[in-house]
Amino acid sequence: MRFPASTELPPLRAEATVAEAGVRRRGVGGPFAGGDIMEVDRRTFLAAVGVGAIEAMSPEDKAEELEHYMMHRLDDSVAPVLDGEESALLDVGPQEGPRPPRGTGRLFAPSTRVLEPMPARPTLVDFFRLRFAPATHVLQSAQHALDTGQPERTIMACLLHDVVLNMIKVDHGWWGAQLVEPYVDERISWGIRYHAPLRFYPDESVGYEYPELYNRIFGEDYVPEPYIREAYDFAREHRWYMEARMITVNDTYGFQEGVQVSIDPFVDIIGRNFRQPREGLGYDNSPSAHMWRTIANPNRPL
Repeated sequence: MRFPASTELPPLRAEATVAEAGVRRRGVGGPFAGGDIMEVDRRTFLAAVGVGAIEAMSPEDKAEELEHYMMHRLDDSVAPVLDGEESALLDVGPQEGPRPPRGTGRLFAPSTRVLEPMPARPTLVDFFRLRFAPATHVLQSAQHALDTGQPERTIMACLLHDVVLNMIKVDHGWWGAQLVEPYVDERISWGIRYHAPLRFYPDESVGYEYPELYNRIFGEDYVPEPYIREAYDFAREHRWYMEARMITVNDTYGFQEGVQVSIDPFVDIIGRNFRQPREGLGYDNSPSAHMWRTIANPNRPL
């Protein structure tokens, strides 16, 4: 078989609504009730990134840098509870010398991490275990969607929305959508594409407030770039708007310290909502097969 992928998806439910998502403002009970939303100290963050570097960044770059900083902190926090093979998946040791471009994906940054070989026909679960791990942020985001009874389509979007950061960070919503587009319902990839600009704009109907952390770290005059505003205006009027909005809602629950997560609860959901090619991701001649090969083999010179 060559592209298109071999497995047909079952019929999906109608567009997600606030009611069916069961979304509430902060304070949702359930397994995540015991987790603490990560606090970021402004001075520590600025010292880690560099005040001069921050001043030279666009508003979008600042937000991305802050989110990546939080993701790394979250992944680092799970290192002590991993053992054996899993602990080897984490980057260890301080970085010395010049930094790579800030848009460089995690797999391409200087690291002592030793990558295990991928199977001959890798699946999405293989990528989670061998390339995306520990993937704490997206797993927490998807777990919140699962625990609050949201549609599988939303859970799947949350699970996938930031995995492309392993390859590239610049405009990650657009890159992330392109990565998964051949394998998921169109509404999932659409939501991933537009969750990036929607992060910066509140929506009281689902209890999503503009992230106060942006203002606290960068100041009240924080304004996204014009292309971000244009993308938001387009998405806001689109019939699939809520597909992207629900990713941003669950995204805010994806930075909880002390909450352990795993890919295991999502294996069946992936089976129902992701068209796994028989040849393996990267080898099915899809429009994004080269991206999966890149993630699988970041050390190849050509």
